[in-house]
Amino acid sequence: MDRVASSMKQVPNPLPKVLSRRGAGAGPEAAERESFERSQTVSINKAINTQEVAVKEKHARTCILGTHHEKGAQTFWSVVNRLPLSSNAVLCWKFCHVFHKLLRDGHPNVLKDSLRYKNELSDMSRMWGHLSEGYGQLCSIYLRLLRTKMEYHTKNPRFPGNLQMSDRQLDEAGESDVNNFFQLTVEMFDYLECELNLFQTVFSSLDMSRSVSVTTAGQCRLAPLIQVILDCSHLYDYTVKLLFKLHSCLPADTLQGHRDRFLEQFKKLKDLFYRSSNLQYFKRLIQIPQLPENPPNFLRASALSEHISPVVVIPVEASSPDSEPILEKDDLMEMDAASQQNFFDNNKFDDIFGSSFSSGPFNFNNQNGMRSREKKDTLIDHLYREINGLKKELENVKAEKHLAIMQLKGRISELEAELAEQQHLRQQAVDEGEFLRAELDELNKKREDTEKAQRSLTEIEKKAQTNEQRYSKLKEKYSELVQNHADLLRKNAEVTKQVTVMRQAQADLQREKKELEESFHRASEQAQQKESIRQAAKDQRKSFLLETGQEAEKMVKDTLNQLEDPVLISCAGSADHLLFKTNSVLKCIEQVEEAQKQYLNSSEDVSGLVRSMALLAHLVSDTMLQGSATCLTASLESAEMLTDVCKECGRASLLYLSALKEEDSLGEADSTALRSSLSTIKAIGEELRPRGLDIQQEELGDLVDKEMAATSAAIETATARIEEMLSKSRAGDTGVKLEVNERILGSCTSLMQAIQVLILASKELQREIVESGRGAASPKEFYAKNSRWTEGLISASKAVGWGATVLVDAADMVFQGKGKFEELMVCSREIAASTAQLVAASKVKADKDSSNLARLQQASRGVNQATAAVVASTMAGKSQIEDTESMDFSSMTLTQIKRQEMDSKVRVLELENQLEKERQKLGYLRKKHYELAGVAEGWEDEPEASPSAVPEAVSEKD
Repeated sequence: MDRVASSMKQVPNPLPKVLSRRGAGAGPEAAERESFERSQTVSINKAINTQEVAVKEKHARTCILGTHHEKGAQTFWSVVNRLPLSSNAVLCWKFCHVFHKLLRDGHPNVLKDSLRYKNELSDMSRMWGHLSEGYGQLCSIYLRLLRTKMEYHTKNPRFPGNLQMSDRQLDEAGESDVNNFFQLTVEMFDYLECELNLFQTVFSSLDMSRSVSVTTAGQCRLAPLIQVILDCSHLYDYTVKLLFKLHSCLPADTLQGHRDRFLEQFKKLKDLFYRSSNLQYFKRLIQIPQLPENPPNFLRASALSEHISPVVVIPVEASSPDSEPILEKDDLMEMDAASQQNFFDNNKFDDIFGSSFSSGPFNFNNQNGMRSREKKDTLIDHLYREINGLKKELENVKAEKHLAIMQLKGRISELEAELAEQQHLRQQAVDEGEFLRAELDELNKKREDTEKAQRSLTEIEKKAQTNEQRYSKLKEKYSELVQNHADLLRKNAEVTKQVTVMRQAQADLQREKKELEESFHRASEQAQQKESIRQAAKDQRKSFLLETGQEAEKMVKDTLNQLEDPVLISCAGSADHLLFKTNSVLKCIEQVEEAQKQYLNSSEDVSGLVRSMALLAHLVSDTMLQGSATCLTASLESAEMLTDVCKECGRASLLYLSALKEEDSLGEADSTALRSSLSTIKAIGEELRPRGLDIQQEELGDLVDKEMAATSAAIETATARIEEMLSKSRAGDTGVKLEVNERILGSCTSLMQAIQVLILASKELQREIVESGRGAASPKEFYAKNSRWTEGLISASKAVGWGATVLVDAADMVFQGKGKFEELMVCSREIAASTAQLVAASKVKADKDSSNLARLQQASRGVNQATAAVVASTMAGKSQIEDTESMDFSSMTLTQIKRQEMDSKVRVLELENQLEKERQKLGYLRKKHYELAGVAEGWEDEPEASPSAVPEAVSEKD
């Protein structure tokens, strides 16, 4: 009674002292509304008070039924608004508990009626957050949770307040849109985070070293966690299902943040569930589920079948804090009402039949009748009130029954959904078992195959080990043999040394023992032996010098013979490289002369002279070959002069080497003639060097025009000579030879015409390049500014003119029967390569969209086609002529035919080997030619040159 009195003093009664009286004419609805408001006000004040005890379940249930009765929470908020929630933390804490229960189990309109107070709840949360002790922080976090719950259900109206949904309803909430599921998962994470914060804060505020769950203060703090556990179980289940759905639609990297956040909340929730299940207070009120040991693996889709939804069970027979024997004011009121009811029942009998204590058995006076009528009216009013109370009770029972039915239906739906899911999982497990069984059979087969392969591999490894052991043994034996050989060599040297020492000692003993004659005789013999050894060494040096000289002469002679080889005719070289080779030869001559002097002074060592002679022969050969290759870039007169000088140089070197190889003529060997030839080659090379450095800049433009004109003139001259040869062939030849000559000369004429078209197109393109690139400068200044490019044009023009001249000469020799068809084919290909060089040099600075460039490329293709026609006609003519030469073997015997067959086979093998060597040599010469041509023409130094010019020229030439 004292506690009730103190509670009534601390919380002002929101009811007025005297309720507004409604007359008899107000009707039963007003009385019913008044009775409902009175009962709700009493229940709310009993549930939300300042006593640090848990909220009684019956008062909270009355508040929940009241929201279903009035289909809203107007009465609840009208009463709560008069409570001092901002001044008493316990009062605010119990308000949060009751409001949480209303949001979960109350009428759906509770959320709508409560949204208008959301800002007030936020302000109150911030206000209580300033307190760090007691219920201050608890109230702040609980109010923040309630605000989050209201916002979540406002954004997601498909979710009921108690969060009970089937899997189908959960899918419908996302509207089959992955973006909606993604956002819904984030909101659930936020919602669950607030629930877990309240959970942890409550546990942190309790002294777990004592049995706080059996104290009223501890139960006051732990009671709201029942609602939190119910919310967390559903949020955890829905989060797992949504994450599996998201992982089936989105990449795993995109959901890394979701997985990290879920793992953190999973650990917290598992720990809080475990700690809650050990408290005595929760054991009699709720069955808390336990989460699995490890979190679900969302990267494996089949892990969804392993997920079990956590189910929180609230036993119906569980005892609650309502069973505590605390005497409340409502109990007193009920007792008072019962006594009043008995009083009214007794008076009702007296009013109808009279009092048993009246003076007479039959007292029917008027005064007693008036009093009886008033008592009847009072009884009627009392009966009306009782009827209204019974109606209210009946409605509460119906509402509670309806709520229980709804909960049972929801539970049935959940169980049906779980049953369907379990059936689906069972079927999935059966299918997966069949699949795994088939996979197991396949793995068994693979295992058998693997075992067979392993066995074969083991055998192979054994064989390999055996071979390796054999190899190791052989290697060891070989090492032993090498070591033994080295030891024997060392022992042999030591024995030789010892023998020498012993012989010397023996000689000394004999010199001491024997007489002077014997020592003289021995000395004579030793002198003769030394003389013979010296003579043998001298003979060996002579033979070595002679062999070296012969090899050097052979190298120079081979080079002289190769100067007329048609293969070298197609290989061009640079004057700079020729000068370098010439200077190397001159230096080598000085080395030979120095070695010659040393050998004449001391003939013991001939190695220096031999090396110098071999190097001289090699350098002279290279110089002659380079001179022959340089002829391709020179004019006809310079080329003939350079060729003659190269031959003269070879002959002079042969004379010089011939004098050096003989010891008798070694002192008379003179290199004057060789030096003179090399000086002449050097002078010609200086004249043939690129004139970009020697010619004045203003002469470059004129030189380009001159070379192009000279090339055109050479082409015209070649065309005229071809016409002349064709006329002579028609006059002097007949039959197959005339047909072959006409075909070849006709293809050569077409080639010359194609070259003329190419030269004209090149001139037009050069003129366009000069006009577009010179700006305000003159053409000569443009050529001088781009001297490297200009020199490339000059070199290409020279090569084209020279090739046309050589082609005509080769054709003339073929028609006279002195030449070879191969020379004609090589010359035509060289012309194609020279024209490709001209095209490459012309298109370096050209615009890729230029029409003149297109015409030049078309002309280049025409030259290639004409070259192919020359080669084809030459090959066809050669075959035709060879076919006409019949071979008569009728007069030969069997032995002669067999001998001829053997000779033919030998000749075929020799020609095949020679062809392979010549092809290798040709490849090396071409490679060297392009390297030297690149250095001479400045392809690497020209900054504006296109890097694809030279490869294109090479590809067109090939």
